[in-house]
Amino acid sequence: MAFVEWKRIGEQNNIAEIILNRPEARNAFTTAMAEQIIEITEEIANSDIRAVLITSSTPKAFCSGADLKERNNMTEEQWKNQHLVFQKMFNSIQDLKQPVIAVVDGYALAGGMEIILNCDMIVAAHTAKFGLPEVTRGIMPGGGGTRLLSKRIGVHRAKEWTCTGKIVSAEEADKAGLLNVLASSEEIRDKALEIAEKIAKNAPIAVQNVKASIETLFGMPNEEARKKEIEFYNQCLDTEDRFEGVRAFVEKRDPVFKGR
Repeated sequence: MAFVEWKRIGEQNNIAEIILNRPEARNAFTTAMAEQIIEITEEIANSDIRAVLITSSTPKAFCSGADLKERNNMTEEQWKNQHLVFQKMFNSIQDLKQPVIAVVDGYALAGGMEIILNCDMIVAAHTAKFGLPEVTRGIMPGGGGTRLLSKRIGVHRAKEWTCTGKIVSAEEADKAGLLNVLASSEEIRDKALEIAEKIAKNAPIAVQNVKASIETLFGMPNEEARKKEIEFYNQCLDTEDRFEGVRAFVEKRDPVFKGR
C-alpha cells in the first residue's frame, strides 16, 4: 500500500508535490513509508523537477513522527536497523539537489518535525504545532533535530525546545525564525506553490549550486568558505543558462532556462 504519493504540478509541470497519505495515523511513518519516501526522492533527484513541496493529505497533521506501535515489540537490533532506514529517509530529503518546501498544518512532531527541518523552507498554517518531544520518551532526536534546529532558531532556543520537549505554536515558531511563511490553512499550499514557481523559473544549475553552497558553507571558517563558494560559482559559468540569462537581459525579455 502506498502511504506516500507524488505528482507533477505547476505552470510548466516541473514542480513535484510529495503527499504524506496515512491520515488515520496522523502520517506517523513506518518502515514501509520511509522506504517509499526514499524511492520517491531518488526518482525526483534524477528528473527535470526544479522544486519540491512536501504536503499532507490531512489538515490534522503534517506528520506525528515514527509509528511507535510498529516499534513496540522490536528487538534492539530491529530498532537500530529500522533507524538506519529512517536516517536514509531524512538524508534523502536534505540531499535533494532541488529546493524543498514543507507545507505544514496540524502536528509536526518528533520525526515529523525532523522531516521539515531537512527541508529548505517551511510554509505553515496558524493551526500548525511543532515539537521535538523525544526526551519525554527516554530518547533524543535522531534525524537531524539537534543538528538542524539550531541553524534555524539559534542554539539557546534549540536547547530549550529539545531539552523540555515543548510543543510550539505556529506563532512562536514564526517569531523564533523557523518559518518562511505563516498563513491560513486554506492559503499555505498556494503560498508554497508561489515560492516554488519563482524558483522553477530560475536557472536550475544556479539554484542547485546556491542551495549546495549555503548548506556547505554554513559554519565553515571564512577563508575556507571563500574558496569553496567560488567553486560553486564556477560551476555556473560554463552553462547554456548563463549565456541565456545575459542574452535575455540585453534583449529585454524573460529568460528561458533549460538546465544546461
